[in-house]
Amino acid sequence: MSTSVAQDDRPAPPARSGSAAALGWIMTIGLNVVAPIITYNQLHDHGWSEFGALLVSSAWPVLDSAISLAWRRKLDEFAIVTLVFLVITAVVSLVGAHSARALLVKDSGVTGLFGLLCLVTLLAPRPLMFYFGRKFATDGTPASTTWWNGLWQFEGFRRTMTVMTTVWGVAYLAEAGTRIALAYALPTDTMVAISPIMIYGVLGALAVWTTLYGKRSKAEGERRAAASAAEVEARAQVQGA
Repeated sequence: MSTSVAQDDRPAPPARSGSAAALGWIMTIGLNVVAPIITYNQLHDHGWSEFGALLVSSAWPVLDSAISLAWRRKLDEFAIVTLVFLVITAVVSLVGAHSARALLVKDSGVTGLFGLLCLVTLLAPRPLMFYFGRKFATDGTPASTTWWNGLWQFEGFRRTMTVMTTVWGVAYLAEAGTRIALAYALPTDTMVAISPIMIYGVLGALAVWTTLYGKRSKAEGERRAAASAAEVEARAQVQGA
């Protein structure tokens, strides 16, 4: 039996608590995505500077980190990445001119830096998508977290996380470069309308691709596990004959 086949014989995930999983999703999306966006928009609409609005809106991910630390006795990597992203946004907003075109370029710079962050984590012990995957594939309980962490021992799982992180990084770098070029090639009013469509379009496409690729990788792992089991059974029958 080959090592590569055996490494795809992954254990099944533990039973998840539906209420805990739902609460985790609500808290994650609410405190890391919805609340910061609403807070930033409301403050900016009422005359706050970009930096001030971003600084205040970053309090929500901090609150999520505090809750995670108090509840699970550990700091959630997803919240850390969110904080890093907000810091990057704040820094970029302070650099250079403050014209409409410059702001469009800065937005592109933020997504480009996120793409670069994805690629940089390929040099780390575990890539960024490993932590994103754990956030959304588990309910945060010790059993489900241990199960997800244990998957790293399998070569097929490591390859899946690496490919996902690479694709997200390259996609966001390409998206940022394209939006920067369009910001100088198109009228500002046109670009203001196109920019958010590109942002959410790329995010949606990556989400769909990630889901499909994850399912395909899981199916491939199950196929290899079944082939491994069949090989072992065949050898046992030959030896017993």
